[in-house]
Amino acid sequence: QVQLVESGGGLVQAGESLRLSCTASGLFETKAMGWFRQTPGKDRERVSTISRDSSRTWYRESVKGRFTISRDNAKTTVYLQMSSLKPDDTATYYCAAATAWNPEYLPPESDYQFWGQGTQVTVSS
Repeated sequence: QVQLVESGGGLVQAGESLRLSCTASGLFETKAMGWFRQTPGKDRERVSTISRDSSRTWYRESVKGRFTISRDNAKTTVYLQMSSLKPDDTATYYCAAATAWNPEYLPPESDYQFWGQGTQVTVSS
């Protein structure tokens, strides 16, 4: 089992930055990690993912060049650095973990089986 706890959300103005953190307990080194977001009435969307060894990352098109995902396996923590935030980035952000047998593997969204409770990010215009 993996337990995930997110932090770092808040209210910022457009153009500002935030860094989300997600600290995990339990077999972090065997998990690919991801950040997802959801707004009321909309489907959850994948924002960014990172492989176990950090060699591979994925970003949705709308955040490329603005968001950076990273992980520190020694601290069992994954981060999402968000810059140049836009009102459209407003959402509840969730950290998630997926078992990955290959250190370079980026699992599909359906493989993410462990989820945090979410942290709210609100970007005002």
